[in-house]
Amino acid sequence: MSDDYTPPKVWTWEKQSGGKFAGTNRPVAGPTHDRELPVGRHPFQLYSLATPNGVKAGVMFEELLALGYEGAQYDAWLVDIGEGDQFGSGFVDINPNSKIPALMDHSGEAPVRIFESGSILLYLAEKFDEFLPGDIQHRTETMNWLFWQMGSAPYLGGGFGHFYNYAPVKIEYAIDRFTMETKRQLDVLNRRLAEHRYLAGDMYTIADIAVWAWYGQLALGRLYDAAEFLQVQDYEHVQRWAREIDERPAVQRGRMVNRTFGELHTQLHERHEASDFETRTEDKRG
Repeated sequence: MSDDYTPPKVWTWEKQSGGKFAGTNRPVAGPTHDRELPVGRHPFQLYSLATPNGVKAGVMFEELLALGYEGAQYDAWLVDIGEGDQFGSGFVDINPNSKIPALMDHSGEAPVRIFESGSILLYLAEKFDEFLPGDIQHRTETMNWLFWQMGSAPYLGGGFGHFYNYAPVKIEYAIDRFTMETKRQLDVLNRRLAEHRYLAGDMYTIADIAVWAWYGQLALGRLYDAAEFLQVQDYEHVQRWAREIDERPAVQRGRMVNRTFGELHTQLHERHEASDFETRTEDKRG
C-alpha cells in the first residue's frame, strides 16, 4: 500500500484488501457454498453472532422472555462470519445481503424471513406489542433514534472500528476522520440523554436496545479497545444510560447468545433452552 495511491479509471478485484476479514470480503453477492441451516423446535430461529448487531436480537428476545412471552422462545444458531458461514446457501436464502443477524418466524401459517437488525427489532416489537410506544409522538421518537443508529453506526464500525482496529495499516487521515465523527455521535447521544432517561423519553424501547448494542458497549469499553483513545468517560450521560441498561438481566443474557469470545461464563455459542444460561452460571461458580 502507498500513500500516493491513484485510483485507476476502472477498479478490478485483483487482490485481497488485507485485514482481519480479508478472506471473506468479495465484490459480489450470493452464496459461495451449499449449506442448509439447522432448525430447532421453537417458533423463532435466530442465526447470528454476538457482534453489536447480533446482540440487538439476543437482547430483544431475552427481554420478551423476561416479560413472560412464551411465544418468544427461540433457537439461536451460531454463524461464524470469520469462516464465511454467512455465505452458505441457506443463510443467503434468508438474507441475500449475507449479514447477521437473520431470523425465521415459524409461528404462523407460512414462515416469515426477517433480516437487518433494525427490521428484526421492529418486527418483534410489533408482534408482541412491547418496547414500542403506542402514541404517535413517542413512537416516532423511538423510530427517529432507531434509524439514527442504522445510519450512524457504519461510521463507528466500518469507519472508526475498521481503520483504528482492523486495517492492516494505520492511516492517519482515515482514523482522524472517523474518530471525529464517532465523538460527534457520542456528543449527540450525550446531549439527548442529559434531558431524558432513555432515548425516546421515560420508556425503554427498541431504540435503546439498538443504540446500546453499539454506543453503550463502546462507552463501557467493550469495542475496539478504544475507550481511552476516545475518552468515553467524558460523556457522563451516555455513561449513566449505558450502565443502567447493562444491569438489566435480559441484556446480560442477550450478550451471551452466540458469543464465542471473552471468558467462558460469558459465552453461549448456541441457545436453545433457558437452562443454557444456568449451565454458564454453574461454569462461573465452578
